[in-house]
Amino acid sequence: MPAQAYEGKECVCQLRRGVCDQSCVRGMLETPLYVACLRLSGRRCVVVGGGDVGLEKVDGLLACDASVTLIAPAAHEALRAYAREGSIEWLQRPYGGPADLDGAFLVIAATDATDVNIAVFDDAERRAMLVNVVDVPPLCNFILPAIVRNGPLAIAISTAGASPALAKRMKREVSEHFGERYATLALLLNEVRGWAKATLATYQERKEFFEEIVDGDPDPIALLQAPDGEQTVRELIARAQASRTALV
Repeated sequence: MPAQAYEGKECVCQLRRGVCDQSCVRGMLETPLYVACLRLSGRRCVVVGGGDVGLEKVDGLLACDASVTLIAPAAHEALRAYAREGSIEWLQRPYGGPADLDGAFLVIAATDATDVNIAVFDDAERRAMLVNVVDVPPLCNFILPAIVRNGPLAIAISTAGASPALAKRMKREVSEHFGERYATLALLLNEVRGWAKATLATYQERKEFFEEIVDGDPDPIALLQAPDGEQTVRELIARAQASRTALV
């Protein structure tokens, strides 16, 4: 249920107003968000709700190699398939309370039952866990941005919950602009990070080395347009290495 639907009802957000006056929603855009990239590999993450939205959240967690537990009496066929193949654990029942969050790193509530979503939020907050109730920002201590992924690149786009539709448009446009060439350049630069750490003594030296390549002339992104662009950029990086080594 969207946050606006709580107006006039019992307040369930962190402000505990008694009766919801929507003050949490009005201040939402003024709250600065600490943006971070979480390592979820092998961590237990719980999704409560087995519908289309639950599927979307499970897919996002699996893409990050999380250990996913789904809690739902019924589930989308794709989620059932994940459970059959062993990609997720499916507890085929309603949310059962705090014990369902044992050992979990984060929980996402994606049900259409307000009472269940509130219970998940309260249980997680008491454990100081990361919790997201889909489409209800006041019942979240983290929000999920739109993500553009390409190889090692991950670009997050957030409107702080103001307009998911705008975030989706921006995602399409960012994806078109920062495509395969940027991912390839990231991989090529990663190949010489070890050399840079071993050869260049200070952070400033390493910073200057990589910035001279990325922002230099010729432009490595432009070079990657050519059929032999990857080799050309490798040669460009080798010349930069030789130049720096001569100064050491």
